[in-house]
Amino acid sequence: MKKIIVLCALVVWGSGGSVAAETDGLPDPPEAASARPSPAPFHDVELPFAQMMVKPGSMQLRGSSPEGQVEFGVRSDEVVSRAVLDLAFTPSSALIPNESQVKVYLNDEMMGMIPLSAEQMGRRSRVQIPLDPRYISDFNRLKLDFVGHYQHICENPASTTLWLDVASDSHLTLRHQKLPVKNELSYFPEPFYDSRDHRPLTLPVVFSGQPGLTQQRAAGMLASWFGTQAQWRGQDFPVLFNRLPERHGIVFATNVSRPDFLRDYPEVEGPTLEMISSPEDPYVKLLLILGRDDEDLVTAVRGLAQGSLLLRGQSVAVGGVTPLEPRQPYDAPNWIRTDRPVSFAELQTYAEQLQSTGLDPLPIALTMNLPPDLFRARERGVKMQLRYRYSAPRTADGSRLTVNLNNQFLRSYQLRPEQQRGEQFLQLLLSQDSGAGARMTIPKLRLGSSNELRFEFDYANPIIGGSPDRCESHRTIPNKVIIDGDSTVDFSGYRHFMAMPDLGAFAQSGFPFSRMADLSQTMVLVERDAGAAALQTLLNVLGRIGAHTGYPGLAVRLSDDWQAVRGQDLDVLVVGRVPDDLAGDRNVHLLLEQAQSRMAMPARQIAQAGLIPAAVDRRPETEVSMASDGVLAAMIGFQSPFHKQRSVVALLADSDRGHQLLNGALLDGGRRDEIGGSVTTVREAGVHHVRVGDIYHVGYLPWWERLWFVLSPHPVVLAVLAALSVLLMGVVLWRGLHALSRRRLSPDNEG
Repeated sequence: MKKIIVLCALVVWGSGGSVAAETDGLPDPPEAASARPSPAPFHDVELPFAQMMVKPGSMQLRGSSPEGQVEFGVRSDEVVSRAVLDLAFTPSSALIPNESQVKVYLNDEMMGMIPLSAEQMGRRSRVQIPLDPRYISDFNRLKLDFVGHYQHICENPASTTLWLDVASDSHLTLRHQKLPVKNELSYFPEPFYDSRDHRPLTLPVVFSGQPGLTQQRAAGMLASWFGTQAQWRGQDFPVLFNRLPERHGIVFATNVSRPDFLRDYPEVEGPTLEMISSPEDPYVKLLLILGRDDEDLVTAVRGLAQGSLLLRGQSVAVGGVTPLEPRQPYDAPNWIRTDRPVSFAELQTYAEQLQSTGLDPLPIALTMNLPPDLFRARERGVKMQLRYRYSAPRTADGSRLTVNLNNQFLRSYQLRPEQQRGEQFLQLLLSQDSGAGARMTIPKLRLGSSNELRFEFDYANPIIGGSPDRCESHRTIPNKVIIDGDSTVDFSGYRHFMAMPDLGAFAQSGFPFSRMADLSQTMVLVERDAGAAALQTLLNVLGRIGAHTGYPGLAVRLSDDWQAVRGQDLDVLVVGRVPDDLAGDRNVHLLLEQAQSRMAMPARQIAQAGLIPAAVDRRPETEVSMASDGVLAAMIGFQSPFHKQRSVVALLADSDRGHQLLNGALLDGGRRDEIGGSVTTVREAGVHHVRVGDIYHVGYLPWWERLWFVLSPHPVVLAVLAALSVLLMGVVLWRGLHALSRRRLSPDNEG
């Protein structure tokens, strides 16, 4: 409502000026023209349907399911002053012209109607429909309603001739106009991060000059906190030195080291958070992280990350942050709990996620984020108890519930008409017969770091048609389906054990660093005097790990000296270049030094990323050295030389452009999926990985499970050992029974 009022005021202000000029017939005096405020800045945003639709591909509208919709949000510091729908579609050639049409709704208000002409039938068409921006709010739903006719009487709504496909390159063009924002921290993290904006977060970070390690640590902690907010959107933190950003940004400054545009700003007496307008643009806001020294900046960031609910006013002084309980391994808020069963209500991320309505209800989906090192070699399945309710079909017509995991079919269950009250409870545990209390196994090979559990209710929906002399029609009634929130899934009882190095686990879940959500067992090794591009990589990586875990890395450590890492029981993240002390390590199979590069190639490469090749195939067979002015970035993973349970992941780049490629690979979902193995190269042509060198394992298995793990790839050896064990046990039992019988028959035991 506030946005609608502001938009109307802008329209009235603009039209009022026009009317006055037309009435007076004279131009404004110079003093009046100079006093008039400058118009608010604006920018146009194009939102393709491909980004807004739940499923990729075209939107398919049918006679039995004629509605389709997309959703979009608008930031709180912007208002949409102009909106146009550019719709590309192809209708069925069997439709009756003009009687068939598409209605367009914005937030349930009709915006227009597209009559389908004879020239459009069976052909791709594109039309533009203006949308009234007064009906656009924070969260918006654009709905298309297809009204199709293929004959004048006795139509069957389920006829295959009733269809219209909306192309994925259809888009919305919105003109966003800036709104003045009050310097008020109680709205934080707005406007720096706005949950209504589904685009990747871009947040510049400003330093007065080359930051020291403590300032870099403070910025990394803050980046990881913003990563917890951005989550799936992605995040990018461009680094600026002594320069104002052109958009909302963060500024780190101390009393003795601050950018020139804050040179005359009053000194602070302790850790301080303050929100101000940019000196060059009142519509751009700056969040100042202030302190007497660099340690105060760390305290200010801790206060912001763990006490954001206390923020208010323009400025807040942070008194201190006292940790009360240490974090535990694998307790990341975004990861599903593995110490007890978890209800579906705990996995729910928005209201009404567990229910759906319609003639063909949309699938119900839940996301399960798991630690990548769950050991599932011998388990028989993941326990899941599923409870659901549904509108009962009229007859036993084959309507069913289908359960899918990561787009792979698991099991289907019939929706029975006799259960009209919709109370059916299933327990999905092990592979047995279906029915009430049925059991099901989630195959271990189909589980990853992020998993989508999807429930599809498919109704047969019989629709009676007829003939022209006896036409019968039935009003379609939408079906209602609900997955009960007290349904549970149980991953408890699994141990943590994993083969390393695995750069795929790092790219997809931040492992092994994310094992501790606060990064308390992580050391980040950076270059001395790192440039803005290298610092941007550092902030982006820490932000990405925060997005995986849902908790800021407030305990991360930074160093620019490899000697500080020596002997430490820590996982090490290297940003920039491999230390000289490691250059000769036999596990370091790729090195970058500006234009020079060296890489070891394995004897045989395995195409499938999830498979670990045999040792003979992983051994380094060839070492290649090259020099080029072209751009190259890389990631390598290997075992820490100081602790067999610790890992080193190095992010390498030969130039600023190399860091850009590295950031692009980590932020783009498609390219991120190509990261894996022990060595990954990132070039202009794309991302490629290989697995070369030794394999090591992190985690814990008791000796009997480790023995089984070692012997399981060798069934013949396992069978021989099993036979020897049975034989040995038989000999021991025979000798024991023989000794017992002799003792009982001994003359000393008579009487």
